[in-house]
Amino acid sequence: MESEPTEQVRSATETAWWTVHRGDGPIVGTAIHNGHAMRSDTRALSALTDEARLREEDPFTEFIIRDLANRIVVHRSRFEVDLNRARTGAVYLQPAQAWGLSVWREHPPAAMIEASLAVHDEYYAMLHSMLAAIERRHGRFVVLDVHSYNHRRQGPEAAPAATDEAPEINIGTSSMDRLKWAGVVDTLISALGAADIGGRPLDVRENIAFQGRGEQTRFIHEHFPETGCAIAIEFKKTFMDEWTGKPDIEALRALRALVSSLVPVLTEALARQR
Repeated sequence: MESEPTEQVRSATETAWWTVHRGDGPIVGTAIHNGHAMRSDTRALSALTDEARLREEDPFTEFIIRDLANRIVVHRSRFEVDLNRARTGAVYLQPAQAWGLSVWREHPPAAMIEASLAVHDEYYAMLHSMLAAIERRHGRFVVLDVHSYNHRRQGPEAAPAATDEAPEINIGTSSMDRLKWAGVVDTLISALGAADIGGRPLDVRENIAFQGRGEQTRFIHEHFPETGCAIAIEFKKTFMDEWTGKPDIEALRALRALVSSLVPVLTEALARQR
């Protein structure tokens, strides 16, 4: 029986990097910051509690994309290796790289850093191979690079971030040829904005809280400049309590259904690109 998002899944072993689901169609979903697991050597050296790490990870993004036939779910914590950073900054070594957090009790040894960066190398080799296969079959593809972000950083009882700076869904497009992919991106924004979640329309805006400058979208647009449209989607953590990690199950179900509903809409928009 399929699991519900009652808590962030923490059962991945230290040898499990990611899970790839491959089906038909040109729409791909990724949840590359969903992971919470760490290798034993990195966990032993970590200066952070599980709760502190979870607060900066993207729990439940795997659940949001679960109905997509093509999807990648990463099990490694971004505090072991951040797959959405360039290789040179994929292991957080300074607090400035990690929201001011001191990630390690002491500087990680070179061998440990290289072991983490090897995961980064393998991820991008796998991603390229998967997308090349989808390109061969469908000609073009769309990657929905799904993330989430905190909006109550001042504390659980403090006021949330101002809504003018924190849309419910932030669409990041800075790394793409926006004019080339306007038909796909505008269709996505319209579809999301027309959705009704909890009896109200969603606040969907482009390049407000984030601009889509992550390594994954950059990599895709570099290697598939004519055929790959990678869109960073940041869901504000209104679907959970970002301080306790407790999910709002009904909100997550609604977001999952919403993402699933995008597949035929985006497939049609992609076909119009030809």
